[in-house]
Amino acid sequence: MSRFGREGAGSPAGVAPPGQEASVAGGLPPVLNALLRRLGDERELPDYAELQCRSNYSFLDGASHPEELVARARELGYRAIALTDECSVAGVVKAHVAMLEENETAGQRCEPLIQFVVGSSFRLHGEPESAPLELVALCQDREGYGNLVELITLARSRAVKGEYRIERRDFTDPPAGASDLSGLPNCLVILPLPYGATDAVLDEQVTWASAVFGERLWLGLCLLNRPRDAEHRARVLAAGARHRVPVVAVGDVRMHRRSCKPLLDTLAAIRLGQPVQACGYALAQNAEQHLRARDRLEMLYPPETLAESVRMARMCDFDLKRDLSYNYPEEIVPAGYSPAEYLCEQAYLGAAEKFPQGVPPAIAYCIEYELSLIAELRYEAYFLTVYDLVREARRRGILCQGRGSAANSVVCYCLGVTAADPLDTVPLFERFISKERNEPPDIDVDFEHQRREEVIQYIYQKYGRNRAALAAVVITYRSRGALRDVGKALGVDAAVIDAVAKGQQWWDGRSALLERMAEAGVDDTSPIAHLWAELVLRIHGFPRHLSQHPGGFVISRDQLSRIVPIENAAMPDRSVVQWDKDDLDAAGLLKVDVLALGMLTVLRRALAFVSAQRGEPWALHHIPPDCIPTYDMICRADTMGTFQIESRAQMSMLPRLRPREYYDLVIQVAIVRPGPIQGDMVHPYLRRRQKLERWTVPVAKDMPGKPRPPSLESALKRTLGVPIFQEQVMQIAVMAGGFSPGKADKLRRSMAAWRRKGGLEGFHDELIAGMVGNGYEREFADAIFRQMQGFGEYGFPESHAASFALLAYASAWLKHHHPQAFLAALLNSQPMGFYSPSQLVQDARRHGVRVLPVDVRYSGWEAALVRFDAPDDPCGQPLSAAVPMVPDDPCALRRVGVRLGLNQIKSLGEAAALRIEAARLRDGAFRSVADLALRAQLSRHDVQALAAADALRGLAGHRRAAAWQAADAVVQLDLLAEAEGAVVEPAPVLRAPSEAQEIVADYRALRLTLGRHPLALLRERLRGRGYLSSAELLDTPNGRRVWGCGIVVGRQRPGTAKGTVFVTLEDETGPLNVIVWPKVLETQRRALLGSRLMGVQGEWQQKEGVSHLIARRLVDLTAWLGQLETSSRDFH
Repeated sequence: MSRFGREGAGSPAGVAPPGQEASVAGGLPPVLNALLRRLGDERELPDYAELQCRSNYSFLDGASHPEELVARARELGYRAIALTDECSVAGVVKAHVAMLEENETAGQRCEPLIQFVVGSSFRLHGEPESAPLELVALCQDREGYGNLVELITLARSRAVKGEYRIERRDFTDPPAGASDLSGLPNCLVILPLPYGATDAVLDEQVTWASAVFGERLWLGLCLLNRPRDAEHRARVLAAGARHRVPVVAVGDVRMHRRSCKPLLDTLAAIRLGQPVQACGYALAQNAEQHLRARDRLEMLYPPETLAESVRMARMCDFDLKRDLSYNYPEEIVPAGYSPAEYLCEQAYLGAAEKFPQGVPPAIAYCIEYELSLIAELRYEAYFLTVYDLVREARRRGILCQGRGSAANSVVCYCLGVTAADPLDTVPLFERFISKERNEPPDIDVDFEHQRREEVIQYIYQKYGRNRAALAAVVITYRSRGALRDVGKALGVDAAVIDAVAKGQQWWDGRSALLERMAEAGVDDTSPIAHLWAELVLRIHGFPRHLSQHPGGFVISRDQLSRIVPIENAAMPDRSVVQWDKDDLDAAGLLKVDVLALGMLTVLRRALAFVSAQRGEPWALHHIPPDCIPTYDMICRADTMGTFQIESRAQMSMLPRLRPREYYDLVIQVAIVRPGPIQGDMVHPYLRRRQKLERWTVPVAKDMPGKPRPPSLESALKRTLGVPIFQEQVMQIAVMAGGFSPGKADKLRRSMAAWRRKGGLEGFHDELIAGMVGNGYEREFADAIFRQMQGFGEYGFPESHAASFALLAYASAWLKHHHPQAFLAALLNSQPMGFYSPSQLVQDARRHGVRVLPVDVRYSGWEAALVRFDAPDDPCGQPLSAAVPMVPDDPCALRRVGVRLGLNQIKSLGEAAALRIEAARLRDGAFRSVADLALRAQLSRHDVQALAAADALRGLAGHRRAAAWQAADAVVQLDLLAEAEGAVVEPAPVLRAPSEAQEIVADYRALRLTLGRHPLALLRERLRGRGYLSSAELLDTPNGRRVWGCGIVVGRQRPGTAKGTVFVTLEDETGPLNVIVWPKVLETQRRALLGSRLMGVQGEWQQKEGVSHLIARRLVDLTAWLGQLETSSRDFH
């Protein structure tokens, strides 16, 4: 076929042969041609492919999701659609998956299929604003795709995050180190000629592009019903004729439907940082940049230009799933080994170490089975890469532990990647890897959060930045961000926006949003209110920008930047691919998750303190299992600061479930999840555990001509007949429903996604029929399926819970036996966990831990342990030698305390703190504030921060005196710099602050106090109003109507609680849990969300060690706090 359209044609599409009229193809305007055809022979509409289309992955420059664009294009009967987001392919995987789904549906209905074309667009840097130069590139094949994504990588690498820079010379003279991208080989290029440009500008652009791209260049004709469309069409067609370049119809699409225009304008206003009414010509002139019906296109475009779009699409034969080959690196494999041989050797070496008495036959069988499947799927190099990371971390003394579905792998356990002993659970390898699923495994490894960066940089150093990068996370609009951005775009007053946003803590839909507006004084019947609400509703969930995954790394044997574009992350020394984890899975790219876990940092730090206390090295494996006092503490829900069992929901469950051994903790970790709650698994399990309900494992009836299926006892006995874990559901599907292991895993994946995507119902009939056909009662089969639906709300795999239970027990053991070490480690590992340093310190002090204040004479940067040689020792000595410890000995407990570190001071930097510590160690004690400032080279800000935190008390007295001396010390330093012998005025005698003033100052500077709790000062006033303390409430009979009060430290609204909000208050005697039902919330929302000191009137409930106050009335008492600054952890 000729380059210029049909065979035998000698002119570009839409261009008359030389010597003939070239202004209009066919001699008549396209609209008349279209009308004549439609009135005449009623021929079919012309085929069309949209080849210039941006989605919302152009970030604020597209108003539709990729899936919406693909679905709409097929609905309109397009032959193909290209996604050409600006310098990005972030949306192409989602579009490709949508194309597969659309074509599956079309195939079932015998409808035409749609082709998806991968592309991108670029606005070249350095061009005049009056004549911008934009290129649209479309991939013809795998080589072209590699060239395109490498070009995107190059453009992104030159700019800060979110921007790019590409110039003409990049297509003719690529920079050193890049592949030869001259002319962008194997890509078709469209040059959309600028609207309103002169012939000279058009000729210059076409001349340059023709020289660079040759016969792979088309001129883009974009007609959007603008006033000068006829002139523009004539100019483009004439330029094509002069330069003998074909012309193709394009739509410069930004939205899938015309109705998205208000949203498109709003996004543009957000992008430009101006209200819509001030954007003027920066907004699209009309709503034509949508996917238009083919009869509409037929009226606008010359028929040859429409046909050319289809011909171009047919020349693009790149398929993401089929053509995107990917290989994992193999340099971890020593010379002389194949990956399979080395993995096998290391697995068996690890097995011998894990099972010194001999590898049990069941474990040996699992190893053989797993290794054979890993080899069949060619995942050996992936396992070895993760093994290398774990080995390197341990070589550096970094605690790490695998979790998630990888803990179902015995090979991972033998390699030391995971820690949960497979003999303690029932590993189900198909939950981790399935041949039928045909998707890559996902190994999650947690590392200490303060040292994970070392592992990340090790990956970059080992594999290079062109072969390794972090996965992306798509940051989407949530309710408050959408409210703020849309409100600004609509020109709403900033104070009104702030008031509405503060009242919108969660997403309840359009009607609730209008209620929030009314509460903020907005007329909720006004057009602007309804437009604001409508646009927020539409933008909710829209991509805002790309960020970096918490730790998901993509590592390739070959150049990664030819598989997916890499761009700079906001953090230094980080780079990110443009695909998120779902995209990577769909494209078949393996990802290893190098995750950060604060509790691992706490455990490593706490064990270091324990080693110092005991005078011998202590590690996790030294912690004795099955410690009765530790489990007693857990059963009392005395778990603040521990791992996984410290949340309010977990604390409420602990006294009822009463864990007494490791596997009980596995269940405890997993059962307080939306899946088991929604699947009605919690209460049956608790009743059976408390022996309030008898249970038996269902047994199949004998079916004629069929062997009896295996007993479900192995699947259900360990959880008392209630399927709590995902693996159990898979086992039931295999054992009772006749599913293969791979199909059972597909069922499991459908369970996890059915509320979002559907698909679970497709398994219903097959599962029920299989179970009933194997002799199980229909009632039992239906109950199992209902529980599967519950897992759609998120449930834990048993392997994951087993991994987390190990850390939960270790943290609880440390909290009970070494509370000082545990507190110091928690403080030094912030930020992390549910609780603030203030709450952690108060909890430790209630447990008898002595905590000493920040003091420049003794404190280092971090909290440290000190020993007391006498009960009345006010300062203690640094714990540099072993202090004999006897577990549970109160005397031993009192001999060790915690000294707060300088890191607790809100306004003091680490560099200044380290200079203080170094100066003290080098030259001895500080003699005065001036001596401190001079020797530690402190700034005015540093000294003032120390004074405000009361860290100068030992040198200068109380806060006010210290503040005076701090200012005086800085003055002295200034005078010393100017002249010796200068006279310094003596310090005046200042009155010490009151207790209340000290507490306010403590919270402002340290976010905690070692003085009395603020509510202790208000207790008489509270008691006069009838408010009981938390301790007094614990002695109150169940069902009594009472008043409680406390500082708000947390608000939560779990998705499974049907709108109920849980508030945690705190007073001087401990925490108080409050439950706010939706009806109370509706009438008292302002007090619920606005209070820092909250009074609550309601019904006191106390049962089975669990207590809470059911709110009937909420009172905002924040004014009573005066200048006290408090904060709460809300809706995380």
